[in-house]
Amino acid sequence: MEVWGGIECTINRVYDTYFDQLSYAGHYERENDLQLFKDLGIKKLRYPILWEKHQPSKALKIDWLDTEKKLNQLLELGIEPITGLVHHGSGPSFVQMQEESFSTGLAEYASKVARKFPFIKYYTPVNEPLTTARFCGLYGLWHPHKRDDASFLQILINECKGTVLAMQAIRKVNLDAKLVQTEDLGKTHSTAKLNYQATFENHRRWLGFDLLCGLVNSKHKLFKYLIKNGVTDLQLQFFLDNPCPPDILGFNHYLTSERYLDHDFKNYPKHSVGGNKRHAYADVEAVRVANVNLSGPFNLLKEAWERYKLPMAITEVHLHCTREEQIRWLAFTWKAANDLKIEGVEIQAVTFWALLGSFGWNKLLTKPKGEYESSVFDITSGQPRPTVLAEIIKSFSTGQLYNHPILHGEGWWKRDERLLYNLPIVNGREAVLKSLPAPILILGKTGTLGFAFSKKCDLRNIHYQLLDRNSLDITDIAQIESVISAMKPWAVVNTAGYVRVDDAEDDAENCYRANTQGPANLAAICLKYSVKLMMFSSDLVFDGHKDQLYVENDIVHPLNVYGHSKALAEKEVLEINPNTLVIRTSAFFGPYDHYNFVTNVLNSLKQGKQFQAIDDVLISPTYVPDLVNASLNILLDNESGIWHLSNEGVLSWADLAIDVAARGNYSTKNIESVPLDIMNYRAIRPRYSALKSEKGMQLPSLEDALDRYFMTTKIA
Repeated sequence: MEVWGGIECTINRVYDTYFDQLSYAGHYERENDLQLFKDLGIKKLRYPILWEKHQPSKALKIDWLDTEKKLNQLLELGIEPITGLVHHGSGPSFVQMQEESFSTGLAEYASKVARKFPFIKYYTPVNEPLTTARFCGLYGLWHPHKRDDASFLQILINECKGTVLAMQAIRKVNLDAKLVQTEDLGKTHSTAKLNYQATFENHRRWLGFDLLCGLVNSKHKLFKYLIKNGVTDLQLQFFLDNPCPPDILGFNHYLTSERYLDHDFKNYPKHSVGGNKRHAYADVEAVRVANVNLSGPFNLLKEAWERYKLPMAITEVHLHCTREEQIRWLAFTWKAANDLKIEGVEIQAVTFWALLGSFGWNKLLTKPKGEYESSVFDITSGQPRPTVLAEIIKSFSTGQLYNHPILHGEGWWKRDERLLYNLPIVNGREAVLKSLPAPILILGKTGTLGFAFSKKCDLRNIHYQLLDRNSLDITDIAQIESVISAMKPWAVVNTAGYVRVDDAEDDAENCYRANTQGPANLAAICLKYSVKLMMFSSDLVFDGHKDQLYVENDIVHPLNVYGHSKALAEKEVLEINPNTLVIRTSAFFGPYDHYNFVTNVLNSLKQGKQFQAIDDVLISPTYVPDLVNASLNILLDNESGIWHLSNEGVLSWADLAIDVAARGNYSTKNIESVPLDIMNYRAIRPRYSALKSEKGMQLPSLEDALDRYFMTTKIA
């Protein structure tokens, strides 16, 4: 089984604005991306030479220089490109998707590409034509923003005709050129009442391939539908006269690809309700509905094989989720492909998609940029950082098995918490545990962070053991070794420690024992037993004199005992065990305790009291659920060294209190802004300790975090 790769390269149009994924990703400017892809061991790379980018104006002379450099680099690296010409796009502005100008224009452009780069063998002239036609012609999301069957079909016909004409033009230059035709592979499920609609949609999903293969004639299941909605006999005859069956059928399957239709739509969100002229119904992800037997990639690919008997590849594998679920999805899909191959299905490769991640799919590419989804590489720092997915792909490409305790847990798509709709009244099945995988040991059972890690591990199906000081005292190195040798964890997350900043000034011995010696003990034993260690440090390792965002490499200079204990711990731990992951964070708040700053503000205001908040100390508050999720992700990525994790936003304690009061519908007049000096703290604080990561792992904005806090928290 070959390992292929792909980069999310969509250039789609919304009204008169074009959104370019690779521009957002910074790929055009970076020179080392392709070498990083080579290091994964991939054989082929889905790589764009997109029409909209290279020929935005018909009269404009095409500048091939940058693309030529990239393609030459691919040749030098021994990676064969699978060249995409239109990727979820509608073509440049001088053509129209509903008209033949798109088809003929694409063929002319394809001819130019083939003549310029005659060595290219594999082409995808139009990525996912049926999916693109739905977004452009049925749903109105992308240009030309139509919402009817006739527009959908004309767009699909022109995309497929453009593919045929493009391949004809390309083969005049390179007779051996191969068509790798991609499409989303899903299935529609439904209530019995809507079986007719599901049947129709399950026929429609093959329509693009059927056209290219010359299978759409008067006996086709959708022939009457096509004619009724304006497709002419002449248009269909073109495909019968010019069959262009793909050399490789490329299928992209996502967890949202299987749908469920329900006529009883009252318990579904309003945005999911639509219908046809016969019935109104909800259209939701089938994975979220109880009592639906999902087909999954194995069965869907087998359906495709039995229908076409053509060579196949999985041309996109990606899951936007937490890191362990991404690991599970890659392994799940890789196994499905290999199982199919064993059964005699001619499946050639699995393509790991969105190597650089993607932007804006949470808004279906209808708004600029949008939320970033990391994948094989994380580019939030501006430079690609390989995640654990890169290691998995390397193992697949060298024929090795990838094993990790995280794979012993089922993916969320197989767990009951996936279910949102049609939930059974009676709790049903009994869980069957074969054997428990190696756990994460979470130290600090009674603390906010320890509890938060246990909650998130429960949600993410990560096996863990949560220990208190009685079970493991980190100041006792013999006990640490005894516990680790007995429990055999794959990672230790230390959230234990001395947290009373002012008390530490008069209790330095205990503070250093818990915050410095304890982590050093853990580092030594984790090194001995090859166990990953993650620990937490503080923004109080800085003195505040920088007066701008602190990054990981800034020099530490703590002003108090607590800060010094943390700074010394960082130094000693990383000297003992350089593979340790040290997370510096700041001023965290969350829904898991009632003793953080935000809840203190709300509780005080609820009682009608004044609340004093410092207005001359600037911080970067951190939402605990975000902190824990991100920490687990980079722990799974096997990162080490010092990382800063805090929500994006810098403000004073007083500004935070005022914002919280306003969001809680309390009068901000009860917030009294005061200077630091008036508080008479025993420990000196820096007046500026806001954090930023140079390594790219910035959490969501503080505004977004506060929105989620108020949605999930009720103050007693």
